[in-house]
Amino acid sequence: MEIATGISPRLAKVALSVEVNGEVRDLSRPILESSRVKILKWEDAGGKYAYWHSSAHVMAEAVEALFPGTKFGIGPPIENGFYYDIDMGGHRLAPEDLEAIERRMLELVRRDVPFEREEIPWEDAVAYFREKKDPYKLELLEGLKGQTITFYRQGGFTDLCYGPHLPSTGRIKAVKLLSVAGAYWRGDEKNAMLQRIYGITFPAASELESYLHRLEEAKKRDHRKIGKDLDLFTFQDIAPGAPFWLPRGMILFRELEKFLRSELDRHGYEEINTPILVKKDLWERSGHWDHYRENMFCVEADDTVYSLKPMNCPESTYVYKHKLRSYKDLPLRFSEIGRLHRNEISGALGGLFRVRQITMDDAHIFCRPDQILGEINGVIDLIADFYRVFGLTPHYFLSTKPDGAMGEQHLWDLAEKNLREALESRSLSFEMKEKDGAFYGPKIDVQIEDALGRFWQVATIQLDFVMLPERFDLEYIAEDGSRQRPVAIHRAIFGSFERFIGIITEHFAGDFPFWLAPVQAVILPITDAQHDYAKSVHAEFKKSGIRADLDLRNEKIGYKIREWELKKVPYMIILGDKEKASGKISPRQRKKGDLGVVETAAFIDQLLNDMKNKTLTIEEK
Repeated sequence: MEIATGISPRLAKVALSVEVNGEVRDLSRPILESSRVKILKWEDAGGKYAYWHSSAHVMAEAVEALFPGTKFGIGPPIENGFYYDIDMGGHRLAPEDLEAIERRMLELVRRDVPFEREEIPWEDAVAYFREKKDPYKLELLEGLKGQTITFYRQGGFTDLCYGPHLPSTGRIKAVKLLSVAGAYWRGDEKNAMLQRIYGITFPAASELESYLHRLEEAKKRDHRKIGKDLDLFTFQDIAPGAPFWLPRGMILFRELEKFLRSELDRHGYEEINTPILVKKDLWERSGHWDHYRENMFCVEADDTVYSLKPMNCPESTYVYKHKLRSYKDLPLRFSEIGRLHRNEISGALGGLFRVRQITMDDAHIFCRPDQILGEINGVIDLIADFYRVFGLTPHYFLSTKPDGAMGEQHLWDLAEKNLREALESRSLSFEMKEKDGAFYGPKIDVQIEDALGRFWQVATIQLDFVMLPERFDLEYIAEDGSRQRPVAIHRAIFGSFERFIGIITEHFAGDFPFWLAPVQAVILPITDAQHDYAKSVHAEFKKSGIRADLDLRNEKIGYKIREWELKKVPYMIILGDKEKASGKISPRQRKKGDLGVVETAAFIDQLLNDMKNKTLTIEEK
């Protein structure tokens, strides 16, 4: 805070937290003179983190004041807001309870009391929560035995917490509690079911109003609703977390697949396909058995344990090793559209965004060390080209070594250096995500912003000196005849088909670009007298490769137009006596209206050109 005040009194008023050598901290904590320091405001991710973390504590204080005896689990900040898991015994929170908690939160923040950090011995922390009879905090403390424990206090509330927090509660201005959901303690179905209160806060009431407006818009764009309305996919109890793709949904799937393959061919990839069911020996060798086992589906046959593969990485090494490789063979770019299975807990499943059966856009590039920069730049080009078609702009993040990662530190340092150089060599701005890399290597994460201003994690570029090259003993014959280790680059362009289709369904609100729309045009005769002509026009559209439907129902044309507008078909071809007599058509474009009477062949050529160029037919954000 002294640094912020020294720079400017105005900065001190808006400063929320500070980043010290990559770690977000309270403004009140001392720092060394040699530290790298960045003052964080609301616009910074670390500023929001502290803001929403503190808001969770204020909410917990309000809950404790209104419902004495409540026990508290964890209350972290999340991507948009915060939550707190609570145990209220037999009381179930009602909407009026949330309103009362909200009012109390506003009373508390107006008192503008400081968040005070205190470090205490582990034994004292245990004694404190024993007195409060809070089994959840005591369980958390069991995992921290022997360590110095951090408490935070504000007003009448004390919590076990590492931080960071705001200077005081008065920085919190606008408050909204959004919902209550059930959540198993520590995400384990064997544990107690707690109530999870979700909320969000902002420094200004206008920002809260804007956010709530976006929430309402998001409800209209919910991909699960649109998927049902447009007959794209369905979910059934017999296969939780796995979509049943309907014919129109499969068109989306196949068009994405076709586009992806054309881009991969253009960038020199070779496609492979590896088995879904693999012995556990493979996962033990790769390290997934130690780091990812709880997310794997295992089966036993012939006294052998197998797993449905949760990722494609290790099997690509068997394609690499099936013959001796020379330095002249590299780089090898192996792409795989692989079917994966991950044992996500049932409470975490959510439409296409979190599924157990995943179709992954995946690739593994094996190259020489001197080829790393060129290959990473090639992937960045591929990502930019791909997302440009959807009118989306990539945002880059560099994710570094997580706790518990495998491999020597010097290899991690080298990998992180290569990724940083790739981003800097292209003058790409990027943010750091400390300790957020994969367990085998650092990565470049890519996010895109949708039409509602939401950010989605999509593409990734992971640089691996450890898992695939070392653990699978990969080699190539160098120019001097020696045996050398290749480097592996793991990359995905849009991640999984399921999640990406969910994202673009909400981004476009079901109004897909013409080239991607499951139904691109519908032929609508006005009366029965045009049925034969409508059939011939329909045949012309189908023959040209345009996905067209034919609606011969005995309904008024106005009713048909309204219905097909709701189905979000880009073009309706209206045919009456005038069109039949002239051998022409009257197209109507969704959201724009009638386009006049035109020649059928000329209009089809225009549509085919739009399809070829993948024209973005929605209005720009």
